Amino acid sequence: MQAFYEFYVMGFAIALPVLAVAIGSVGVFNANLSSGGFATFVVVAATLFGAWCAIALPLARTGQFNVPAELGDLPLVLMFLFGGAFVVWALAWQTPLGRRITVATPLSAIAAFQIPRVMGGLFLIGWLAGDIPLLFALPAGLGDILAGIAGWRASRALAKGAPNARRLLARANWIGIGDFVVAVLLGIITSRGFAHLYALDAPNIINDYPLAMFPAFFVPIFLGFHFIAMARMRWDLAHRDLAPA
Repeated sequence: MQAFYEFYVMGFAIALPVLAVAIGSVGVFNANLSSGGFATFVVVAATLFGAWCAIALPLARTGQFNVPAELGDLPLVLMFLFGGAFVVWALAWQTPLGRRITVATPLSAIAAFQIPRVMGGLFLIGWLAGDIPLLFALPAGLGDILAGIAGWRASRALAKGAPNARRLLARANWIGIGDFVVAVLLGIITSRGFAHLYALDAPNIINDYPLAMFPAFFVPIFLGFHFIAMARMRWDLAHRDLAPA
């Protein structure tokens, strides 16, 4: 199973950044940016995701993303999770170029980024293989699948201009964020560390290599896109006549 986990993780480590850049490129085209603006976007995005992955992989291999042994120890994995999500959101919304691109990107495309969340179904496979405890695998795996479906429904409704489209996107955001909250808490109490309360005989491997790339790389990108979608929805309310579909 280790080889399968590695293949799975490395495949999405490439696919998710490519999808993020593709979605951003739609915004670049809609914003009529110059070739220099497009080049800046691609270089910044490629540098961010490339450096992030290059730093996270060796840390994952050496067990640096495990739950801290003591409550006061440095929670490196949470720093990557929340810090990474903040960086993705900040670059897309707090920089002039990023905001211009994000505002010009169809909200349906931003919502569509959550569709690959179904990748979390891997946790259910891990449970069947005996590597991941059911207490974590069932809610985290099904939660990711539901979040992916919710993102697909919202994206489709937005693309069609359905009257309930923005309500579906708001629901998709809360489903996705709620899934992450539950998964983080259950991951902590089922993994080796200061709060290891369940799955004592067969601890969770979600913070071991290669699955540690989920909380250290994949989750922050998905969470960052949730924040971007929420920021765009607020912007759309304030600029209703100017917002792209």
